[in-house]
Amino acid sequence: MTKNRKIIIGTRGSKLAIWQAVWVKSELERLHPGLEVELNLIKTTGDRILDVPLSQVGGKGLFVKEIEESLLNGESHLAVHSMKDVPTELPGGLHISVICKRENPRDALVTRLDSANKNGPSAKLTFKGLRQGAVIGTSSLRRSCQLLNVRPDLKIEQLRGNLDTRLRKLDEGLFDAIVLASAGLKRLGLADRITELLAPELCLPAIAQGAIGIECMINSEINELVGPLNDPETSVCVRAERAFLKKLEGGCQVPIAAHARLRRGPGEPELLIMDGLVGNLSGDILIRDHIEGSPSDAKSLGIELAERLLKRGANKILDEVYRQNMPQIDGEVAN
Repeated sequence: MTKNRKIIIGTRGSKLAIWQAVWVKSELERLHPGLEVELNLIKTTGDRILDVPLSQVGGKGLFVKEIEESLLNGESHLAVHSMKDVPTELPGGLHISVICKRENPRDALVTRLDSANKNGPSAKLTFKGLRQGAVIGTSSLRRSCQLLNVRPDLKIEQLRGNLDTRLRKLDEGLFDAIVLASAGLKRLGLADRITELLAPELCLPAIAQGAIGIECMINSEINELVGPLNDPETSVCVRAERAFLKKLEGGCQVPIAAHARLRRGPGEPELLIMDGLVGNLSGDILIRDHIEGSPSDAKSLGIELAERLLKRGANKILDEVYRQNMPQIDGEVAN
């Protein structure tokens, strides 16, 4: 890259998306002195439609489609995404060039602030300690099916909007608790709002949750520019999870979960360990499995894990989920 060259980052306009884009901007400016980096804030379909559950909006790429269009038409040179929002099929000419170091992928239980103490949750409750019939706010079918599996007494209510909106609705008393990605809370300096980090055994994370991805044109010099931001361990794990998701033909709005990580014991070769899950909407059926193998086989391990779940009936569950969530917007089926 020549000195003083300007590049443009396409991003959503939410606080979290801007935080992620500004972080990438600062890293690029640090790595490449003289480089000028600007943000192009783009409103996506998922940002515009807030009164319909995501699972019923229809289509994939609800939070990336318009940003990808800006890459293809030259309005942006690279895009910064939450990887859990990125479909496994990308438009021709584009690819995920870099996956940055992952934040903790676990989900977080968040309870209301005490009116007398605005600095933290009213009580350090646990998920299992919530009252009988507690109202939980989440728009995620993945989260709701797993929580209901453990606590079928819970009442799950739809909760959408940015992080501030979700926390405000919680503190106004609309919910007993809400469930959010811990990564977003930590990145925005809101880690003190976390009441409990949910164990993966209780609530397996979304595919690629906590990871930031950089998308650009395949044949662009941007690839060399952003290359140092790639984290090899995160990249291997996320690509395994995305291979799992692709084999299941799922998106980020269906009850599919996976978590891959690397492990190396003293004197042992490095292992990729991965758990995957598919659940039905009521949470009374969860199909879960586990696989281990060489990190060099990340993609094939993700595919094999998905195939195991399909053999155990995951396809029937997913077919039923899609039937029950025919996309509807203003009474019409969405395209």
